[in-house]
Amino acid sequence: MNSEEKVLSIIIPCYNEESSIVSIIKKVLESPVKNKEIIVVDDCSTDGTGKVLEEQVRPLVSKIIYHKINMGKGAALRTGFQAATGDVVIIQDADMEYDPNEYPKVVTPIFEEKESVVYGSRFLEQRRKGYLANRMANWFLTVFSNFFTHERLTDMETCYKAFRRDIIQSVDLVENRFGFEPEITAKISKKGIKIKEVPISYYPRTNEDGKKIGFRDGLRALYVIWRYR
Repeated sequence: MNSEEKVLSIIIPCYNEESSIVSIIKKVLESPVKNKEIIVVDDCSTDGTGKVLEEQVRPLVSKIIYHKINMGKGAALRTGFQAATGDVVIIQDADMEYDPNEYPKVVTPIFEEKESVVYGSRFLEQRRKGYLANRMANWFLTVFSNFFTHERLTDMETCYKAFRRDIIQSVDLVENRFGFEPEITAKISKKGIKIKEVPISYYPRTNEDGKKIGFRDGLRALYVIWRYR
């Protein structure tokens, strides 16, 4: 099978994204990857996200899966990964911080069987954006993670992580919230797989816009890095 015939599974975890979910789905549909499987996992949203998914999104995507209780991004991703059937799997947040038009940058090395895991780095070729506290936390967590994994990443916390499907489905993931990021990085590294980074764009939203990661998640990430070292 050549790279143009391969299927990209796009996992979109969402929680209370009523205002942005349709827009991001349209951007995903317009992205320059020919064969796409779009899987949305709603993590028990309490706003109007469920109604929007049923009335506007369902005809546009491959699968919508609902959690009956809110468990966190990591739990939603686990559900999505197990439901995926494509050759390559990528994560897409339901906000507008990442541009689906850049999928080829991230997934082509895997489609072409040159890499097994690729991260899209927001900081590889551009100045860091967003809140100073968030930037510093990301830098510290990435450095701390690299110390144990022996990877040389610039952006461990990035959303755009892409994997060969057989690899991501073979990893036993347990973190329910944002601890997923250091957990998957540690467990991929333990398999002896080097993570390739490629530069991507980034359009950060503010806490007022609905950004959900917070101080407690940073503390949890430190614990996760230590736990799975």
